[in-house]
Amino acid sequence: MRPQELLNILEQEFLSTRHGHHTPVMLWGPPGVGKSQMVAQVAEKHSAPTIDIRLSQMEPSDLRGIPFRQDGRVEWAIPAMLPDAQRHGPQGILFLDEITSAAPTVSAAAYQLILDRRLGEYQVPPGWVIFAAGNRQGDRGVTYSMPAPLANRFQHFAVDTHLDDWVQWAWAHDIDERVIAFLRFRPELLFDFDPAHNPVAFPSPRSWEFAHRALKKFDKTPQLLGALQACVGPAAGIELKAFVDNMDNLPDLDAIVRGERVPVPGEIDLQYAVASALVGRAIRARGNGDATTACGHILEYARRFPQREMGVMLVSDMHRALGQELFAIPQFDAWAKDVADVMLFE
Repeated sequence: MRPQELLNILEQEFLSTRHGHHTPVMLWGPPGVGKSQMVAQVAEKHSAPTIDIRLSQMEPSDLRGIPFRQDGRVEWAIPAMLPDAQRHGPQGILFLDEITSAAPTVSAAAYQLILDRRLGEYQVPPGWVIFAAGNRQGDRGVTYSMPAPLANRFQHFAVDTHLDDWVQWAWAHDIDERVIAFLRFRPELLFDFDPAHNPVAFPSPRSWEFAHRALKKFDKTPQLLGALQACVGPAAGIELKAFVDNMDNLPDLDAIVRGERVPVPGEIDLQYAVASALVGRAIRARGNGDATTACGHILEYARRFPQREMGVMLVSDMHRALGQELFAIPQFDAWAKDVADVMLFE
């Protein structure tokens, strides 16, 4: 299932605790596809605390608690890491990450916590949701087969990668526009993981964020941009560096934003680069208060791409970044009429 759909499901699960309709959610997927990131996004949107418990690092007693004697009876000390309404708040997320890497004895200790929302005398506060995530057995991670009694306590979703969803996230998190442009040009490299070859570095949503950081760190020292290979693997790293080097041939973006007539580059990779760079200019213009004028000129430029699909991609990314305000810009109607047949029939 694509990430945006899963985000909506996770958010509804979070809200459902108010009515007692929550069912624990298990997210399956290979490393680096953004399982933990989606849980973090839900928590951030609702300003909710997240308790991240790595069952792979625990013993059964870490969940059940430590026994102690009181008045001739054995009581259990409740682990401080478990959600507590007074200490952590009435609403939050209990996230059991790497659950498929937990030893079977630890998984068995989690059965009651996940289904019944309790462990002995301890009870999960009613406003807290339970999410879990793990890798599949073929993903070259340290994994155990999930026991049927544990699996039956979850609703299960497989996490796919989707470029449009990643681009929307990337613009919202200030990912370098050169990375976005490159993945628009080479979408198949958003995630390229072959467990049979056991790669160390490989392209994934997580590692493209690493590449973004490398570009920010080494932008003034281009001789160090070979570090991109350490982030996304040799092949993708070499391609990204070549793409970044070629961006010196971009047209004058400031002139485009000012409304001057600037030729569209003939090279397809430069067209992708121009499109992503202009989305970045539109975002920055909104912060400067002249978004209407700047976006209007960008929309005029979008009409001039030889391939109208390129203009559709540019404007679609602007919409993902700016939202409904794009529709109020006067030039939008003219652009929409130009591409109506592309949008409706192709």
